[in-house]
Formats: sequence, structure tokens, C-alpha cells
Amino acid sequence: MEDYNKIIESLGVRYIKSRNMKIAKPVTIENHYDVENTIFIVNNGDIFFGPDQEKISEGDMLFIPGGKSTAISYSSLTAPVVSSEDFIANKKKYLQNASDSDINDYDVDGFSQVMFEAKVFDSVNFFASLNITPFAIRGNETIAQLIRVIIDETNSTKPGKNRIIKVNTEYLCVEIIRYILDKRLFVEQLVTNSTYFKDPRLIDIFAYIKNNLGGDLSNKVLAGVAGVSEDYVGQYFKMLTGINPQDYIEYQRMEAAVDLLRTTKKSIRDIGREVGYKDTAYFCRRFKMMFGIPAGKMRRRESLINV
Repeated sequence: MEDYNKIIESLGVRYIKSRNMKIAKPVTIENHYDVENTIFIVNNGDIFFGPDQEKISEGDMLFIPGGKSTAISYSSLTAPVVSSEDFIANKKKYLQNASDSDINDYDVDGFSQVMFEAKVFDSVNFFASLNITPFAIRGNETIAQLIRVIIDETNSTKPGKNRIIKVNTEYLCVEIIRYILDKRLFVEQLVTNSTYFKDPRLIDIFAYIKNNLGGDLSNKVLAGVAGVSEDYVGQYFKMLTGINPQDYIEYQRMEAAVDLLRTTKKSIRDIGREVGYKDTAYFCRRFKMMFGIPAGKMRRRESLINV
């Protein structure tokens, strides 16, 4: 348990956004995806998720780790199936911002959501690195209340709102981790994948990648950072993380690209170059392959269910 305390203490948690939503029209998204962690709480109606279309109902919650795609159905299992790209193009037809009266109206299906970032050593997406898949949270009033507090503060004009949002988002992240540990969820993943947080050479590699996304991140360079041979560095990285270093680097570059798309007006070409892609066409192909939508549409959407 002491190891988990150290990991939690090293977490950098950042609030992204939150909102209340109403379901205007039932829909199934075949590959829901976002780079940030998202937690939903169902206010009214049902939501179904995952390959088995597990149901969550009023008061239940759903946690989707950043970087993990899942099928998700709003209100009905028989709803029309659309891709992420089609959903984004027509999102206002399916999901709309909800008022307080909508939340309390049992005839209006809807949910509340909070999105946040959680990184270890300011570089590694914590939940994605543990290979945790989307899961339901039931019967946890602490987590439910934290979601409500964060959303209430988001809509508030009172002084100190940003501080309260920040503190409660950190609290929310810790409570999600506690829920995983208390319910003994993902035991094998936690045992296998949490060990690398304690390896100093790997931490050096993570830090170097974060600070040099636009530069040369070949295995030769990474080997020099870790002080191991070029032939061994790929095997070493995969042994501890479960993925090869170049796949990890591409994910970090794409995550940085999404952030730039959302927060700047830089061109697609300039963003691609900034995160390490000299060939804009190749960057665009890889981006669409990873997220299921073109980079330009990602910019317009902000997030998959941000309407």
C-alpha cells in the first residue's frame, strides 16, 4: 500500500472541464475516445458501455480512462450506431447542455461529466499506463458528490471557484484510485504495470520524451538517456511498460497535438512539426488512425461530447 501512496503523491492532476448533459436523441457511438479521463454520473435514464453493453442507471457512474476507446449507448441499446466522426458532425442532434430543471426532470434522460488529466512524473498518463479499461462505479456517494460539487463550482460566479475545482478534482482522482483498490479491480494490471513507476532509468526516459517531442526520439537517443545499449532499450522499455517505446512516443505526440488543437490557433502543419512530424500528410493519416477523426474536426469538437 505504501507504493500506491508514493504513486498518488507523484500524480499531477489537472481539471479539464465539466458539464450537465441531456440526451436529445438515443445514439450508440461505436468507438468513443478521448485523451482525457472522463467520469459520468447518470442523472436519469440508462447508459450502456463496453463490448457487453453493461448498463449503468440513475446514480451509477462510468469511468473511461484517457486513451481508451469503448462503445457507448445513450438511453437505448437499439439506438442508431454511428462512428465518432459522424457523432461529432451531428453532436447537437444527440447531446445538449442541460439546465438544472432538465436534471430534475425524470422525463429527460441525461448525465453529468467531469474530465481531468492525471499524470505521473508530469509525463505519463496514469490510468492509461496501467492498462485500465472503462468500468462502472456503483454505490459510492463520495465520488458522486465530488462530481456534483465540481460541476456546481464550474457554474458558479463565487470567488475561489477555481481553487475549489482544483482541490476537488484531485480528491476525485484519489477516490477513483481508492475505489479500484478497495474493489480489487484490475489486480493483475496494477501488479504488472505499476512497478515501472519506481525505475529511475525509465523515469528519465519519460522525462526526456516529454521535453523533446519535436526532436529525435530514436531508440539510439533513448538508449543514451537510459544508459543501456541501443539493442536493449526497446526490450527494456516494453518489459516494464508493456508497449514498445515508439508506440508510447506516438501516443505522447498525438496527445500533445490534441492539446495544441484545442488551445491554440496554430495550423495543422505547424502542430504536426511541433510534435515531431515533418510530413504533414503522414501526421494527418496517423492522427485519424488513432482518434478516428481528422485533426481539423478534433479542433472543432474540443472533446467527444462537448457540445
